[in-house]
This record gives sequence, C-alpha cells and structure tokens, in this order.
Amino acid sequence: MKIPFLDLKVQYESIRDEIATGLQEVLDSTAFAGGPFVEKFEEEFASFCGCEFAVGVGSGTAALWMALLGMGIDNGDEVITAPNTFIATAEAISFCGAKPVFIDVDEQTYTMKPDLLEVAITPRTKAIIPVHLYGQTADMDPIMEIARAHGLFVIEDACQAHGAEYKGRRAGSIGDAGCFSFYPGKNLGAYGEAGAVVTNNAELAEKIRMFRDHGQAKKYYHSIIGWNARMDGFQGAVLSVKLKHLPAWNQARRKNAQLYNDFLADVDDVIAPIEADYARHVYHIYAICTQNRDALIRALTEKEIHCGIHYPIPIHLQGAYKFLRYPKGSYPITEKCTEQLVSLPMFPELTEEQIEYVVHEIKRFVAR
Repeated sequence: MKIPFLDLKVQYESIRDEIATGLQEVLDSTAFAGGPFVEKFEEEFASFCGCEFAVGVGSGTAALWMALLGMGIDNGDEVITAPNTFIATAEAISFCGAKPVFIDVDEQTYTMKPDLLEVAITPRTKAIIPVHLYGQTADMDPIMEIARAHGLFVIEDACQAHGAEYKGRRAGSIGDAGCFSFYPGKNLGAYGEAGAVVTNNAELAEKIRMFRDHGQAKKYYHSIIGWNARMDGFQGAVLSVKLKHLPAWNQARRKNAQLYNDFLADVDDVIAPIEADYARHVYHIYAICTQNRDALIRALTEKEIHCGIHYPIPIHLQGAYKFLRYPKGSYPITEKCTEQLVSLPMFPELTEEQIEYVVHEIKRFVAR
C-alpha cells in the first residue's frame, strides 16, 4: 500500500467546486493584489483566532519579520527563541539586524522550556518568540509572566498551529502578536505562498499593513521604508473557503493521532507525541521518537510509506548560523530530537486502514 506523507489532492477534490467559485470571483473582479478577498479573509481569520486584527502578508516568514519590525526590533537587539524550528524563525530575527538567542526545549512537548528563559535574558533582549511546534502550543503562561516582568514583547510563531489552543485560547491570541504561515501543506494552507499576523494592537496592525505595502498608508505617500509582502487575491479567496473547513479537518487530525496512539501503545522503542494538559493539539505533524530512526525510515520507505524529519539539523548547527559559535551539545534535548524524531503520514483524509498499515510495518521493524 502506497501512503503519502501528505495528500493535498484528496483535500482539493473535496472542495473543488467551492475553490472554483472563489477563484472565478477573483478573476471576475480582477482584484489580484490585496483587495477585498484578502480583507474578507483577514476579518474571518482574526475572528477565528479571537483577535481584533489580522494582516495578510506574502508568507509566514514575512509575518515574523514584519511583526518584529513593527515592534521596533533593530540592530544589536536580541530575540530569544527555540533552535528546533524551521530556519525562518531565526531568519526573521536576523533580517531585523537582531541576534537570535536560543534556549532548549521540553523533552516531552518539544516546545520552549520556560524555566530556561531567565538566564538567557540580557540588557539587549527585546522579544521572545515561542514556537508552537507540530501543532501544539508552548506553555504560554510562564513565558508571558517572564516577558512582562522584563518588559519584553512576545511573538507567537504559530506557523504550525492553526486552531491549536492553550487553556481554551487560540494560538496567536496570547502574546503581543501571532504569526501564521499558509504554506500549502499547513493545516490551513493556501495554493501558493501566504501568511498573516494577528494582534489586538491597532497600532502594530497598521504598521504591518504599511510595511507589507512599501511603507505607504496612501498610494504613493511613503511614511516609512517598507517592502512588498502583500497577500494576493487568489490566496485570500482560497483561504476563506478552506477556513470554513479547518475545525473539521483539525478534528480529523486529532482522531487520526488518537488512532496512532492506540495502535502504538504497546510498541517498544516508540514514544508517541504527548498532548500537554494545557493544550489542544492539532497535529500538523505527528512525530514519534525512536532510537532507530534512520533504519525505520528506510524500512518504511521500502513499503512505500513516506515519512519526514522535522528538522534534521537544528538552527544552531546550520552553516548559516555558524557565526554564532554554538558548538554541538549546546542544546541536548533539541539535538536528541533531530536524531530520534520521525514524522509519520498525517492529514485529515488519512484512513484507519492506512494508519493500521503504517503501524503494522513499524511493529514488523521493531520485532526484527
């Protein structure tokens, strides 16, 4: 049985007519760059997240960068984040002229460990970016408490956490801003590149609207130096269609995760992902921990089961950040994750039969 890691086509087929109608409306109105379809989605997504404002931008990376710019992060500043995330989190910090400072993660949730924050804060620290990894939020209450005590901004990297919750609050609504990617494979994915910043701060939202559009509040009147990071109308229309289905899709992911958990419960050398007691996990990624990761991936690949590694090299050991001089061993839990985590197939339309087959092959491998 051939099982893809992700199947975007099966999802598209289920909403084909809605998508066609949405795209045709954009074509008929010729509202291609920004415009009413983006504005409609911004209103819907702000409401979904429980925030007053959402600003659509060109990517999740742009969302992070522009949130930092809007908060005044600049040359010589430091921003604390986790090293076991996609490099975009650190890139956004670097493109502000600031320095990414890393702290290790919790061994069970793989998210930022709040206990390590205090020792990482210096007079140059201006912000904290907790990463809601794999679809589960970081432990936000202690992070917010420490940030407020030190006068620091908090930007939630919610690029993998569309609809995830922390103590009943949606990801993105807890810090000063939340940043989302709508890369096609995400729980809420565009049909191209797109992202958004959500916030309850009207001034910050207005700054980001200006940054994304060449620093102009009115056409050809440029108050600040900005960039071209607009969301296009097609993506706004697609995301509006898909947002209506997101709660059901997330619930299907949770059901599939529970099936994996049940089937893997008695498998030696496999640790299933843990849902923290404060969280509602939406399983963008279903990552298991095993000491024989690479051999397991080879065995599953032979059976046409496609898996992934998120992420094989932590940011502090990437060539792009060797100038920070973090030696191997600096963040032992993160480095253990890069060696032992494997992401199994996970998408809403995954069937119980497919999950059983994946687990059957994992059990065969472990038995050998």
